[in-house]
Amino acid sequence: MFHLTLSQAAVTVPIGSDLSLRRSAFKAPNLNFRDKPWAPVLTLDLKANSSCLRSRNVVCMSVQQASVPKVSVSPLELEDAKEPPLNLYKPKEPYTATIVSVERLVGPKAPGETCHIVIDHGGNVPYWEGQSYGVIPPGENPKKPGAPHNVRLYSIASTRYGDSFDGKTASLCVRRAVYYDPETGKEDPSKNGVCSNFLCDSKPGDKIKITGPSGKIMLLPEDDPNATHIMIATGTGVAPFRGYLRRMFMESVPTYKFGGLAWLFLGVANSDSLLYDEEFSKYLTDYPDNFRYDRALSREQKNKNGGKMYVQDKIEEYSDEIFKLLDNGAHIYFCGLKGMMPGIQDTLKRVAEQRGESWEEKLSQLKKNKQWHVEVY
Repeated sequence: MFHLTLSQAAVTVPIGSDLSLRRSAFKAPNLNFRDKPWAPVLTLDLKANSSCLRSRNVVCMSVQQASVPKVSVSPLELEDAKEPPLNLYKPKEPYTATIVSVERLVGPKAPGETCHIVIDHGGNVPYWEGQSYGVIPPGENPKKPGAPHNVRLYSIASTRYGDSFDGKTASLCVRRAVYYDPETGKEDPSKNGVCSNFLCDSKPGDKIKITGPSGKIMLLPEDDPNATHIMIATGTGVAPFRGYLRRMFMESVPTYKFGGLAWLFLGVANSDSLLYDEEFSKYLTDYPDNFRYDRALSREQKNKNGGKMYVQDKIEEYSDEIFKLLDNGAHIYFCGLKGMMPGIQDTLKRVAEQRGESWEEKLSQLKKNKQWHVEVY
């Protein structure tokens, strides 16, 4: 593996085996891979026109060929299951997990607050990328006095190895649901989202009751590691895609070496509302041939008609390319609020008609081929 230090015009070459990172070097979720303790290194000075270093431990490669080091994960037994784990814990007998950390993800100018929440399940509630956990907030159900609250489902925003890469945590991406009275303009706490506020207000060490994992719709197909995956998200709908992308580009998974194309479209209000942007931008730098990333900022960008830029407008910009990729077997995923789908469907239908195709027939074929994946809430 090679680590490029372009400012020094040098290639850093790890010697020996792929060493695990010290987990204390990571602070979820904003990971910075610079200055981390990788394997022992030799530095090859690219300014010098000398021949390649002849050592059994060093392979001579061009800068273009150099690959980015990935993080070792464990336990690899998590790769062994042939089917995804489903409903290991049910509402009547949930698992009591522990909050590890709660971190605000958005900047000061973002409308609302979105948090990244890491939960320690001790390896007892394993899951696959794209699945969801149920959360039962504390207190009693106001509609059923004496009974617990109903389960709220949240897409998991980490890989099966979690943010600590040890298979013992899961991460959620949660927007705090707040209600403002339309007449007074003041917040009405009695109508705020019970579970989202519980999660965003949680402190390390707090207990949390979880159910699941659930869901098979958004599982990442891995039978073809060179497939194309087009991911369309609004807001916290980016959660499962963060899991996919960490598996593809961050983790060293012996059984899954991604060599295809991952293309993420993320729609949010403004730059301060972008989620995991630093992480995604790093993939863009490190894997330019395998990752594309397009942002739709409704309050900062204009579409071709001068209106607000929504995620469906971004899709329309690249519609010819997207349709060609779908014709060649690409998977397309949608995750976010239900309200995103009508606009997206209208856009895709209009584009299909412009191409002389029937959208209904095309959609039917995509579903039949298991290329179409939708999870909205």
